[in-house]
Amino acid sequence: MPFDETYFSTHTYKDVSFARFSQYWWSNRFYAILARRYGAKGTRLLEIGSGLGHLVGRLERHFETFAADVNHWALKQSLRVAGRTAHLASSAEALPFEDAAFGVVIIKHVVEHLPNPERAIAEIGRVTAPGGILLLATPNLSSLLKPWKGERWIGYQDPTHISLKPPEEWLEMIRAANFRLLRLFSDGFWDVPYIPLVPKQIQKLFFGAPGGFQAITGFPFLPLKWGESLILIARKT
Repeated sequence: MPFDETYFSTHTYKDVSFARFSQYWWSNRFYAILARRYGAKGTRLLEIGSGLGHLVGRLERHFETFAADVNHWALKQSLRVAGRTAHLASSAEALPFEDAAFGVVIIKHVVEHLPNPERAIAEIGRVTAPGGILLLATPNLSSLLKPWKGERWIGYQDPTHISLKPPEEWLEMIRAANFRLLRLFSDGFWDVPYIPLVPKQIQKLFFGAPGGFQAITGFPFLPLKWGESLILIARKT
């Protein structure tokens, strides 16, 4: 499936009107907080797989921002919300930037779509300056509740997820790219329902509360196994 307008209307974004306080809004707010907290203000920031630009757009006042995506349609849409950002059509596996060009690199739920994610992470290592920050997120194969969902688990629902890997493999890749892990955590259990017959809204409140609290406060505290995404923050050595 190509990453075109159809993809953005049928997957992660399908229930999103981009209204304030939607799940999508909170997610972008959370990742923006992390980027500002760990990245040096005023440095160059690159978001790889920037999609519709709502995350990188939040960071324009704090960094010199760049957005890279393979989807020309998405890049065009991104200009509406990230007008001060430099937009480039580029694959994550062959970035058109010089060595050590960025102080912060964000790659949020992209590596699972790539045929060669190890090449992309090596490229990120190349373009990240010493002392720079990597913020990466991908589906979490070690989620405690993944067995409850079985083949219905959220990570399996997108046919473009061709590189789902256990946490150990992702950590090995970032170490090979000369990054040192700072934080490893998750985003909570939001892939409801997990239990048959119990109303979905009740499960959303029960299972989603820890992840929601983490998103609201902006402080990552959930252990890796306590959520559907693996999230890591690493520093380039």
